[in-house]
Amino acid sequence: MINIFKSFNPLNVLWLAILVFIFRIGYIAEAPDKLQFISVEPFARLLLPVGYEYAFSPFENVFIAGLLILSQAVLLNFLVNKYNLLGRSTFLPSLMYVTVTALFPQFLILSAPLLCNFLLIWMLFKLFSFYKGEDAKSTAYDLGMIVAIGTVIYLPYVYLFLAIWIGLIIFKPFNWREWISGVLGYATVFFFFAVFYYLNNRLGSFYQIWAPLGTKFPNSINIKYLNYLVLVPVIVIIGLFFFYFQKNYYKSYVQVRKSFQLLLVIFVIGGLSFYVKSRFSLTHFILCAVPASVFLAYYFVNASRKWFYESLYLLLLISIIYFQFNTF
Repeated sequence: MINIFKSFNPLNVLWLAILVFIFRIGYIAEAPDKLQFISVEPFARLLLPVGYEYAFSPFENVFIAGLLILSQAVLLNFLVNKYNLLGRSTFLPSLMYVTVTALFPQFLILSAPLLCNFLLIWMLFKLFSFYKGEDAKSTAYDLGMIVAIGTVIYLPYVYLFLAIWIGLIIFKPFNWREWISGVLGYATVFFFFAVFYYLNNRLGSFYQIWAPLGTKFPNSINIKYLNYLVLVPVIVIIGLFFFYFQKNYYKSYVQVRKSFQLLLVIFVIGGLSFYVKSRFSLTHFILCAVPASVFLAYYFVNASRKWFYESLYLLLLISIIYFQFNTF
């Protein structure tokens, strides 16, 4: 399987589509009667006064989610190849994205974080362009607006604003105008929200939009660890990624090194921002799928022992399918 996707063959999109379907067979067989889909935060519900949460049947919900994931996988693959992050053109990033977004049943359905992954990939295109761009003010402004749109869809996305400033630190010399441009871009979207709240006589509650950001980071989380055994192969592969990456670190182009630093920052931000939601949900962590997929793809591109990396990926596939049919 890995060798098939190591080559840059457009026919691999068909294999991706087949994998997307295979990963969802188990969930469709066990799907509940209703699946809720909330595409915006409560503070933006004034913009969508109609009820839509249960507009899709479980099959339609999973099918549309599969199409979105397939689209995101192709976009991510284009991004990685465009900036030559893996040193060669390959379809491995798309394969890893389709795989990572099937790790948990919560990843297989429509959700606000899944929609935000389109915005995250869009942000990466713009963030990576910092490296050779002379004037990043307009790009930073655009990025601020993208983060604001993501915040409307899913509040924890607001923390991805930090990726703009960190991207400027990594790729550009300090320029306060570029830093302010991101803030202005973000403020532009919420200025119109403030106007909308004012016209609806709700301006007094406008500040409450960000109230969940003051939630205390949890000291402990009640989880069933057996449900996370599927992560064992992923952790092993990410560990191997770090081994190979540090080995080749100074052999890589400067842009590649900086890009992976930014991806690691986004991975950490995406993982830690879960606490904003009062109810813990694995759905949030699909925000980590984009950088994680690139990390996994890097390992498989550089791995040389075919029997080992093919067996490792096969173990990951078996784990995903098994845990879809057997939840503890």
